Amino acid sequence: MSHLFPTYTRWEVEPEIAGGSMLIDKNGNSYLDFTSGIGVCNLGHRPKNVEDAVLKQLNQFWHISNLFQSSSQETAAKMLAEASGLDRVFFANSGAEANEAAIKLARKATGKSKIITFNSSFHGRTFATMSATGQDKIKYGFGPMLETFVYVSYNDIEAVKREIGRDIAAVMIEVVQGEGGIHVGKKDFLQGVEQLCKQHNALFIIDEIQTGIGRTGKPFAFQHYDLGPDLITTAKGLGSGFPIGACLGKENLAQYFGAGSHGSTFGGNPLSIAASIATMDTIFKEDFLAEVVDKSEYFFEQLRNQLHHLSMIENIRGIGMMAGIECKFSVTTVLSELRNMGLLALPAGDKVIRLLPPLTISEEHIKNGVNIIKEVLETSAKPLEHVY
Repeated sequence: MSHLFPTYTRWEVEPEIAGGSMLIDKNGNSYLDFTSGIGVCNLGHRPKNVEDAVLKQLNQFWHISNLFQSSSQETAAKMLAEASGLDRVFFANSGAEANEAAIKLARKATGKSKIITFNSSFHGRTFATMSATGQDKIKYGFGPMLETFVYVSYNDIEAVKREIGRDIAAVMIEVVQGEGGIHVGKKDFLQGVEQLCKQHNALFIIDEIQTGIGRTGKPFAFQHYDLGPDLITTAKGLGSGFPIGACLGKENLAQYFGAGSHGSTFGGNPLSIAASIATMDTIFKEDFLAEVVDKSEYFFEQLRNQLHHLSMIENIRGIGMMAGIECKFSVTTVLSELRNMGLLALPAGDKVIRLLPPLTISEEHIKNGVNIIKEVLETSAKPLEHVY
């Protein structure tokens, strides 16, 4: 009997050790990891510089609380500010907490309560972020949601125009909808949303929980589109597996987040901050990001070249090291078969295979991983031909 709540559909794999792009389970089976811990281990498993930084901090102190001065938090905040173009940072423990901070700050700063989000979005599983999420399956069974949020179609600027007005505090958006199916925002749409926010004195919030920290080949995905958000949130890749999130904002918002207005006992924990500094020190370097761009081109070239002939594929989309393969049927069985063949991949909705390999992955591993996907899809498609 398990004493854990059954909140996760757990795979049949129990890890024993992991390093780089590889994971070995307790039965000695090796896996090529195209999940990166759901977009968390952007430098692969156990990067040496992050491990060294955490061990150094471990020998100093683990926790002191945010009542004390912290030069390491200041260093991490400066790195985030310089990489993003924003000014102020609040450290939390997760993406959901970072989004909670952004929601609270937007309401307080504007004096308004309604926030526009998008169908198929995902912003977290706390009550406010669950309410912000544009997916009914996330909310099932929890009763009435907060009435704060208005949902509109993604990549549809007319839908935003119909809802935005004097009572809207903010628009909260993902540049790429990760959990929702790897839907990439169109440049004119994203820029149009920003302009509408300016016209209606609403804050422009970009959720970079999954897309930030180099995942798309830039420090943050919004930088591909010449956008100037008021707030951005990030987490996942920020700490290389240590729990951390951050809400970044423009200087004029600092007055609304004064002492006692918000907080977190463990937010900005010294170990997580040490991990984040070491992570950013690697990922935010121009040469590293240039390599990510090159690998991304090779990644999508392999996906298209090896999979273009498969009739069961509707679309291959994404940006950077973030790809979605949309199939004409549920991919649950396909994902299980991929694991049996030694490749770890994720779903994004029912019909999309989501691939989030480490940014440090080799071209050889990319090619091998895509080849496994091809083999499994070719095999899995045969019994499903009658479905599509």
